[in-house]
Amino acid sequence: MKISARNIFHGTVTQLQPGAVNAEVGVSIGGGNQITAIVTIASAQSLGLAVGKAVIVIVKASSVLVLVDASGYRLSARNSLAGTITAVSEGPVGAAISIGLAGGNIVHATITHDSVAALGLKAGMPATAIIKASSVILGVAS
Repeated sequence: MKISARNIFHGTVTQLQPGAVNAEVGVSIGGGNQITAIVTIASAQSLGLAVGKAVIVIVKASSVLVLVDASGYRLSARNSLAGTITAVSEGPVGAAISIGLAGGNIVHATITHDSVAALGLKAGMPATAIIKASSVILGVAS
């Protein structure tokens, strides 16, 4: 599979909570990291989602927020992946930030130059990738 999304993780479904319209799906991506996705019941059924099933987690870099100091704040976003910035790549339009997670996965975010400056982002500093569960796409091998 080739896809333009920068964040592609292989994982295993650890939790499946169906609701009236949507299902909440917990996925372990290794290193103690968990990602929650919200998908429609129809999608969960067509993908054959079940606890223990191998899945692919896809998140566009533009859907990832970068947080450097959460002290005193609580967020409604379900996914909070703490790690260390491994790269800050400034481009002509914006910047690409890479956050290394325990277990070896890297989360990529694209943000503005102003945000890089305001947050003082540098390689080696701790940061957290924030991802809304509704921005997570799940896939399975056919």
